[in-house]
Amino acid sequence: MKVLSRNKGFSSIRFILTLAGFITLVVGGALALYFTKGKTITTQDIASAEKIINLRFTQKERKMMRENLRENASDYAKLRDVSLANSVPPALTFNPVVPGLILKKDIKDRTAITLHENPTIERPADLEDLAFYPVTALAQLIRSGHVSSTELTKMYLRRLKKYGPRLECVVTLTEDLALEQAKKADEEIAAGRYRGPLHGIPWGAKDLLSTKGIKTTWGARPYKDQVIDEDATVVKRLEEAGAVLVAKLSMGALAWGDVWFGGKTKNPWNYEEGSSGSSAGSAAATAAGLVGFAIGTETWGSIVSPSTRCGVTGLRPTYGRVSRTGAMALSWSMDKIGPICRSVEDCALVFEAIHGPDGQDLTVVDFPFFWDPTLDLKTIRVGYLKKAFERDYPTKKNDEASLDLIRGLGVELLPFELPENLPVDSLAFILNAEAAAAFDELTRSNRDDLLVRQVRNAWPNVFRQARFIPAVEYIQANRIRTLLMKEMAKRMAAIDVYIAPSFGSNNLLFTNLTGHPAVVVPNGFNEKGSPTSLSFIGNLYEEAKALRLALAFQQATDFHLKHPELKE
Repeated sequence: MKVLSRNKGFSSIRFILTLAGFITLVVGGALALYFTKGKTITTQDIASAEKIINLRFTQKERKMMRENLRENASDYAKLRDVSLANSVPPALTFNPVVPGLILKKDIKDRTAITLHENPTIERPADLEDLAFYPVTALAQLIRSGHVSSTELTKMYLRRLKKYGPRLECVVTLTEDLALEQAKKADEEIAAGRYRGPLHGIPWGAKDLLSTKGIKTTWGARPYKDQVIDEDATVVKRLEEAGAVLVAKLSMGALAWGDVWFGGKTKNPWNYEEGSSGSSAGSAAATAAGLVGFAIGTETWGSIVSPSTRCGVTGLRPTYGRVSRTGAMALSWSMDKIGPICRSVEDCALVFEAIHGPDGQDLTVVDFPFFWDPTLDLKTIRVGYLKKAFERDYPTKKNDEASLDLIRGLGVELLPFELPENLPVDSLAFILNAEAAAAFDELTRSNRDDLLVRQVRNAWPNVFRQARFIPAVEYIQANRIRTLLMKEMAKRMAAIDVYIAPSFGSNNLLFTNLTGHPAVVVPNGFNEKGSPTSLSFIGNLYEEAKALRLALAFQQATDFHLKHPELKE
């Protein structure tokens, strides 16, 4: 009996141990599955991903690639351990020049831009009247000694303080620096060391241009206290030209729209509207007479759009004309820097000062800028987007009147059309992919939650969804972009400049992808009293001809001379 009891006891123990082992195995497996779920790539994951990339693989193919995808995921983790500043560009660079394109680079007759004296320009009784003067007039007054840079700078600083808060267009006043630079300018001019037409002229910088010792916020809450310890190349060049920096101006958060961490920048003509984006503050401040001129940037409309809304003149240069060193990167293959001013001639003066290579931004070419405001219009071959102007759209009346006016100047307008055989709109994700890479750390750290706009059409969502753009499709899109550039070069060979509605067609995306320059000028007002505009698109590196045609239009109209009524 005792032996039987002992055996029975051993059996019970074995049963209990077996049961415990089974429970441990089940629970342990469940825990292991719980902690590894989502970390190990399965064939089911691959099948689900196929829907996102619009492809279909067999089960055998999924099993074959599974281990490779796991290895890729491991490599991604290692790459993310490397800290990448926004200023680090990719090794691959974009070049808008296609094979066979002949560029005229004869510089033997090149001379520095000079201003012709206008005897009617005098110092006004009230210095405030100078607020809306173009740079060409302000420069003459400063050079002649009728107005000092210090006087002009103090006047603009007062206006920035008075009107800037209501417009929500100022991020940082650079008052101490401005007064120091203005004093230096006055001393140099008095001593006969005149640097040129920008000497002593107060200006404002879009707040993505770094300024040593001064905040550069990129318009976004995660970076609102950021100080980059260097001056952007554009800032340096304007300082070398003697210009006076009075303010860092608002921009849509990370260069989207007109909403930033301090509010929504207003259109000076209609405070119920935003000033559009993303060079929102640059356009609003220029239109409101708070600066002599401003600098903006464009990736996909960020100079053209706010210049239109605020009724100012903007120049989007050819891609690779102006160094982006020290400027926030959004899309390395599309970002461009250009002036926002009160006149075409002002844009030419500012562009002359900031263009050209700096040895750091390797996309910038060494190509001359020939500005001749007296160039015979008959020597410029001009096209117009016939189909775009024929359709029904909100600004059609103003645009038709503008075309008639240009014809009245003796310009023959040749029908011109953009290529329609390629899916231009479908290439827009090139920008999204590059922007997501530029702000990858922001997304992975979840600090993108700090951005003001949290909707479908805003950066946080775009950055996240861009992670699902296959690298192959990004490359393929850029190969199609090459076809687009070749087709554009072929068509542009017949003309020098073409005229386009500023909005309502794919011209804006098209030319930002191909890298062509554009000049946008006010050409009337809409039913709400807000300005409208017309765009002049030039051949690559032919900003001068687009500016010349735009100047002729501006000299025949007075839209750029009208000013908004401001609210304190």
